[in-house]
Amino acid sequence: SFFLSFLPSFLPSFLPSFLSFFLSFFLPSFLPPSLPPSLSFPSSFTYFLSYVFFPFSVRPYLFFLDFPSIIPSFPFLSILAFCLPPLLFFPTSFLSSFLPSLVALFCPFIVVFYNFNLREFLSPKLSIFLRLWSGNLTAAMLSPRLQKELKLQLRSLRHHVAPRGPSGQRRSALQLSCDLKRSARVQTVDGTEEPFLSLGWASLVPSKGLQASEFQRCAVVMSSAAVLNSGLGAEIDSHDAVLRFNAAPTSGFERDVGSKTTIRIINSQIVARPEHAFNHSSLYRNVTLLVWDPARYSANLSEWFKQPDFDLFSGYVERRLRHPEQPFYILHPKFLWGLWDRIQDNTEERIQPNPPSSGFTGIVLMMSLCHEVSVYEFLPSVRRTDRCHYYEYYQDAACTLGAYHPLLYEKLLIQRINVGGRDQLTAKGKVTLSGFRTLRCPTPSEFKG
Repeated sequence: SFFLSFLPSFLPSFLPSFLSFFLSFFLPSFLPPSLPPSLSFPSSFTYFLSYVFFPFSVRPYLFFLDFPSIIPSFPFLSILAFCLPPLLFFPTSFLSSFLPSLVALFCPFIVVFYNFNLREFLSPKLSIFLRLWSGNLTAAMLSPRLQKELKLQLRSLRHHVAPRGPSGQRRSALQLSCDLKRSARVQTVDGTEEPFLSLGWASLVPSKGLQASEFQRCAVVMSSAAVLNSGLGAEIDSHDAVLRFNAAPTSGFERDVGSKTTIRIINSQIVARPEHAFNHSSLYRNVTLLVWDPARYSANLSEWFKQPDFDLFSGYVERRLRHPEQPFYILHPKFLWGLWDRIQDNTEERIQPNPPSSGFTGIVLMMSLCHEVSVYEFLPSVRRTDRCHYYEYYQDAACTLGAYHPLLYEKLLIQRINVGGRDQLTAKGKVTLSGFRTLRCPTPSEFKG
């Protein structure tokens, strides 16, 4: 009876906050992309409802909802579950006066900062990105959580990488680009090595190698949500070839990410796990596909074939038999670990002993195939966000600065070889790179001179 008597006084104040929460959660996908996040419709709408219709006790909850970038980071209902029970211990008369305002004001802050540790998921300080744009960011400047994760990864033996430090030699941008050109040649499984030779893969893989492709201007589009509200779609589609990653869609996001897809790099989970519907999704049709799987650092192909991270091989065979006309390649582990070697050799700190990210792999791939490469949102623009993907609501600072992958060091390396302007980087998140085919590399003696 007490609970029933409590509801009439409480629900009129709290139901609007639920309504505002769901509106703020779902409406961003319908927003005009030209609006900056701070002036987005859910933000203005929330404030309007809060200060015109809702009592004071609800406003702090709506204040939280004004941060679209953090809404998905914690379950809103958990705040209610934590903050609502104390109210039930007080008389109804007291509930209708002072306590709701007090609890509504302070309880969410306590829950968020001490129970959900939201500070670790908020966008890093601007100073972090200023240092990243300038190329002088170190791991010691990351958040405590990311530093802790980095230390854990450095102790990892998962890929059996022998501990090693940096080379101690800082190369110029040209030396670094030429180093990548010489040692990071694209290599795919071609059926000429065991166990694939004995399995007859020479006739299964595409007859034309991936490295035979050549393009003039190419775009590499990252999946970061920082690309939202950019209006870069037409610019991206103006390139001769466009590379995308994993399950990143274009439908519904054309204004920001474009609609053209030439090559799609996917990880082995996409091929192996049924929830990705690899053989049925339109995302993986009418494009060149390149799949990778993280073998051990020194593993031979037979060991990798027996124990891949995810079973990409059976899915690859099935796809090739179903669609022999579609170019579909498996990235050779030597290529991945060759990239890792170049990152470590050109970094002044120890990097995670794990394979490079799909993003960095895709960038170097397109540098091998194209005369000029435009990379979007690998180095974040002023639209920086910790929302990992533009097509789903999940947030983690590790998606931007790295935990498992050596993302921080990859970004610093790309920043060093960027030939584009700083304004393009900050405003568009755009990096311009010279393709290997047009890169003239001096001899070692010329470098020394």
